Amino acid sequence: MAAISVTDINLEAGSIYIKSTPTTNSRTLSLKPGQILLLYTWLREIRPRLLKGADSDVLLIGHRSKPMSADDIVKHVIRSYKNTYPERSVTAQAIRGSVIANLLAHGHDISVVQQFAGHKYPSSTERYKQSGVETLKAAIEQYHPMR
Repeated sequence: MAAISVTDINLEAGSIYIKSTPTTNSRTLSLKPGQILLLYTWLREIRPRLLKGADSDVLLIGHRSKPMSADDIVKHVIRSYKNTYPERSVTAQAIRGSVIANLLAHGHDISVVQQFAGHKYPSSTERYKQSGVETLKAAIEQYHPMR
């Protein structure tokens, strides 16, 4: 997320371009209407105030008018959600994994999820599949009163 630039956002087309990394492919993802509205507000109102006249192409800007690093983003996610989910370890990676697992659990085709996640290999996406037994085990571990 720290690598996303303002030019990667196309509000008119309702899309965001994600650059490739050593482990993921580049991809263009569709934005939902609520996401478009949030990004519009961020780009037109909030981000310019945070920049305070500074110049930066980076999408996410912190309170000191500097681009947010990956570590800053992780700290923000943890700080924002630790009270909402106190029993869970909330990280950017956990959220990403949860989204991928949920897409697969809801029957989305593995090749579609692979493209969405930017995985180079189908096997990378397949490891997020959970069998019914694994899901049941996870629920028991989380909610069983004798743990």
